[in-house]
Amino acid sequence: MNVTHLECANCGLRHEARRLHNLCSSCGKPLLVRYDLKQAARTLTKESLSGRRADLWRYREVLPVDADENIVSLGEGWTPLLHADRLGKQLGLTKLYIKDESQNPTQSFKARGMAAAVSMAKELGAQKLAVPSAGNAAGALAAYAARAGMEAFIFMPRDTPRANIIECEQTGAHVTLMDGLITDCGAEVARRKEAEGWFDVSTLKEPYRVEGKKTLGYELAEQLNWELPDVIIYPTGGGTGLIGMWKAFDEMEQMGWIGSQRPKMVTVQAAGCAPIVRAFETGQRFADEFPNAVTAAAGLRVPKAIGDFLILDAIRASGGTALAVTDEELISATGEIGATEGIFCAPEGAACLPALKQLMTTGMVTANDCVVLFNTGSGVKYLECFSH
Repeated sequence: MNVTHLECANCGLRHEARRLHNLCSSCGKPLLVRYDLKQAARTLTKESLSGRRADLWRYREVLPVDADENIVSLGEGWTPLLHADRLGKQLGLTKLYIKDESQNPTQSFKARGMAAAVSMAKELGAQKLAVPSAGNAAGALAAYAARAGMEAFIFMPRDTPRANIIECEQTGAHVTLMDGLITDCGAEVARRKEAEGWFDVSTLKEPYRVEGKKTLGYELAEQLNWELPDVIIYPTGGGTGLIGMWKAFDEMEQMGWIGSQRPKMVTVQAAGCAPIVRAFETGQRFADEFPNAVTAAAGLRVPKAIGDFLILDAIRASGGTALAVTDEELISATGEIGATEGIFCAPEGAACLPALKQLMTTGMVTANDCVVLFNTGSGVKYLECFSH
């Protein structure tokens, strides 16, 4: 559509847009898509949105696919922003919201990123896609690859939730289970991809998953009538959603839709795997790999995130913070959110609640703040976590 080029998020090197890229050819960091936003804003206006399709492709002018026939969609995006009235009352908050991403196809926010990545892979001629995943990204890739008539090669830790494994098998993917963590699966993809002819769609190792995820930011602004919340609490493994939202806010400001005010961006990680929290607390821009990572929240078991510096930059620029919560807290919070609001959260999404309580204790969140928690997926995928 209005893509001008790809740009390295770290060194700024410009890359040509209309071909398959993984990481920056100079420094090996993630590439971001840049648009002619003046051109986009001619047809993409707040007013024009009212009659548009109720999925993420409503923001077509700031998404990378050129030709409509290359869009691979299962109806992803435009998920509800639910006013968590009862939970808010218990906590003493009047403006508490939950963005419920479990209502996406494949029951998680990963559908957004994979819709964009698979659409672009199709447009640019890739045939075989590979990904390492701790669960929901695998399910999303399997589904969208099947929809596009492409092959998906998926590498998952052996202890990935059973629902994710079955989902991938039933949607036609080639599934390999490995001993170890998502980082070990990623190393296997990297080792074999050239010989096998796979295009690697790992988190932030190609430029388009983040474009699907950034629509979280556009939707949030639209659903709150173009007033961004005071605080966004986001469960962070690879962090693409947080990075994407931060990019969306910048694009919206450039198009004149919002001002320069930003929400405090709060990253939540599991105490057993908290590389971003540790880097934030020690003032580092890049996070060291977290040793012996362990948590029941599979999506948070990411010991090393390639977009670490982008997450940390956004947290710091927004006056936000990074917090760790225990597995006991996040599992307990699943029941608390479920019983008050009727949303069966994934453990990663539930982790936002104990983090919110920490923020209220420290005074970073006050009674009149507008706060949005992100439930990134459905608890149905994690039944092992709740068996007593």
